[in-house]
Amino acid sequence: MLLVQQITANKEEYIKALAKRNFDAAPVLEKVIKLDEERRATQAQLDNTLADSNRLSKEIGVLFKNGEAKKATILKEKTSQLKESSKDLSNKLSEIQEELTNLLYTIPNVPHTSVPDGQSEEDNEEVFREGDIPVLEDGALPHWELAKKYDIIDFELGVKITGAGFPVYKGKGARLQRALISYFLDKNTEAGYKEYQVPHLVNEASGYGTGQLPDKEGQMYHVTADDLYLIPTAEVPVTNMFRDELVNENDLPICCTGYTPCFRREAGSYGAHVRGLNRLHQFDKVEIVRIEKPENSYKALDGMVDHVKEILKELKLPYRILRLCGGDIGFTAALTYDFEVFSTAQDRWLEISSVSNFESYQANRLKLRFKDTNSKNQLAHTLNGSSLALPRVLAGILENYQTSKGIKIPDVLVPYCGFEYID
Repeated sequence: MLLVQQITANKEEYIKALAKRNFDAAPVLEKVIKLDEERRATQAQLDNTLADSNRLSKEIGVLFKNGEAKKATILKEKTSQLKESSKDLSNKLSEIQEELTNLLYTIPNVPHTSVPDGQSEEDNEEVFREGDIPVLEDGALPHWELAKKYDIIDFELGVKITGAGFPVYKGKGARLQRALISYFLDKNTEAGYKEYQVPHLVNEASGYGTGQLPDKEGQMYHVTADDLYLIPTAEVPVTNMFRDELVNENDLPICCTGYTPCFRREAGSYGAHVRGLNRLHQFDKVEIVRIEKPENSYKALDGMVDHVKEILKELKLPYRILRLCGGDIGFTAALTYDFEVFSTAQDRWLEISSVSNFESYQANRLKLRFKDTNSKNQLAHTLNGSSLALPRVLAGILENYQTSKGIKIPDVLVPYCGFEYID
């Protein structure tokens, strides 16, 4: 959430920057400024009314002490009127503040200056590519056919149990899935990230804290009886561990990792591009989250990018990195890099990770601050990234590593799996 004082001070810059998102910010920013002016005026009026009431209360006490009960009674009537006025002003102030907060929730984060212009994913900027795309033998299959051939993922059984988008992993497929989770967590903890196991459901405050609520696209599963939400990513519970916290500057950076299942309704997703593991309602992901001092956050973002690159290099999967354009970047992010692995059998790129810097946008929602060397409270910067999302990594391994002998397991995963081939 943007800070009101920053909006007031940088209105024209913000209007121009938010235009990169195809977001017409002028009307809403003007309304924010007017509401804030009304809020400050109402607050001043309330403060003055309370001050007058306190002053009269003291005078009443003196008058009663001096035996001037008649004058004291007249002033008591005035204090009653002031108390009623202060109650009305307090209610008005709460209403203005609620309207202002709800309005601020509708404004996306201001994109970083390096975010390219663009309307959609077609305009994202490729910034890095590594790995050779393998040449597959004739008759190479997409992963959903391989899953059926080797009986390692059962999509139809998932439909029977729950519905489309909830696959069942079987035998070596389940073991490979578990191996990837363990490998990702080991890589993250070796890099200095502390591992957490967190709840898979969160309350409304957590959803607002990291920006999943209000849920404009309707992508979250809502458990209405308990007013809880199934998490779309571990980012939500992990980052919310620090909601309403004043952390010690010496404890920064705070680096966290965690594995969770993730749940997304993926409303409106249809067609061949969502077949198999390409897009699911439930999937597994290992996440990394960082809490940083503002001056260090972009260096940290580069470090997170390098960390994911190292994992993909060890898996020997061909991949590329995209800097997302203004029309494709997430609502809460200031800058995002997407990693995509090449699916040889599908002849297309599949997104497997997003690494983002949210600057102070989430921290302002979370009220996540640190005390600097001058004993001043500052908003921290938050970052997160997939390290990694499993479905499309698994799809990439199945398709790119298929041979006449079966599916070869990447060397780095063999100690985790206990086998070299799925056959």
